[in-house]
Amino acid sequence: MRRIKTAFFILVFVIVGGFLHYVLPQHDIVRITSTEVIRTDFNWLNRPFYAQADSGASELATRDLRLINTEKRRTWLLGFFPRGSTRVMVYRNEDTGWIWPPYFKFDSSDLQAQAAANVSTNANPQWAVLTHYGWRNKYLSIYPNAIGIRPVEGPDVTVIPWFNIVFFFFLAIAWGFLRAVWRQFRERTIDPTMDDIEEQWDTVGHHLSERRGRFRRWLDTWRAKK
Repeated sequence: MRRIKTAFFILVFVIVGGFLHYVLPQHDIVRITSTEVIRTDFNWLNRPFYAQADSGASELATRDLRLINTEKRRTWLLGFFPRGSTRVMVYRNEDTGWIWPPYFKFDSSDLQAQAAANVSTNANPQWAVLTHYGWRNKYLSIYPNAIGIRPVEGPDVTVIPWFNIVFFFFLAIAWGFLRAVWRQFRERTIDPTMDDIEEQWDTVGHHLSERRGRFRRWLDTWRAKK
């Protein structure tokens, strides 16, 4: 039973952690190399990882998709510690509108123009902090969605994820509050109810034992007569 509980909690932790890692904003230090628009056909595997069409446009099975091609600075520990190497990273640029996740992004065209204005070469690099959410998967053809671009002086700039820090701080407070409420509810409602049920079962068991004893004594009287 203990192994089942452990496996269940591990599964819940992986699902919740993966969900938060997908939807929470992340900050990458990148050098934008180019921008492009491609025609994209969705299938049932990768469709949940894309947002909606631009605000005011019709949602179709196939549509144009804005991409931002970059050279990303490698990091350790979810972006807290930079490394000395880079790798290629491609981001999509889609409106989220009023749907999930709640970034309320309606300016994909403006963001694409801003990305094009920050395109640079390896000889004269222009680095920027690109805020995004989502994952990159080459096999499913999914891309993280760019939310914002902010030029910086160089690739060694330190970006502190204040939103995520505040989010997890309030999440810890909410967890502690809900746990305290659950304990009070259990002590005031569930535990007394379980105690009453146990007492009723004990009472029923006692009555059954008494009736069983009376029946046996009655049988013994008939055996004695025989």
